[in-house]
Amino acid sequence: MKHGPIALIDESLPVVALCPRGRTYEKMLSNVQEVKARGGRVVAVASAGDESLRAILDQADDSVLEVPATDEIWSPLLFVVPLQLLAYHMAVRAGRDVDQPRNLAKSVTVE
Repeated sequence: MKHGPIALIDESLPVVALCPRGRTYEKMLSNVQEVKARGGRVVAVASAGDESLRAILDQADDSVLEVPATDEIWSPLLFVVPLQLLAYHMAVRAGRDVDQPRNLAKSVTVE
């Protein structure tokens, strides 16, 4: 998050934070605290019942998408679902044709 991305943080551009329990959890909490210190808004994907993360976030400005708590090895499978739904709904809201994205070919040619 250092350098370029941190310069983009403001109240008009939400930051999507993946905060699974595991080896990187404390670093992600630190990153979320940096975003909040700079006035940023957070959309966090977190394990159910994550009170440490909720204590950092503002209920009025931030959002938490909860997935069931699981072992660290399975968390990528659970965390990707809300991200796919978020991307889908953002594209629909932006007026994009999600069923026929531009530059998508119907077949793949291998040479």
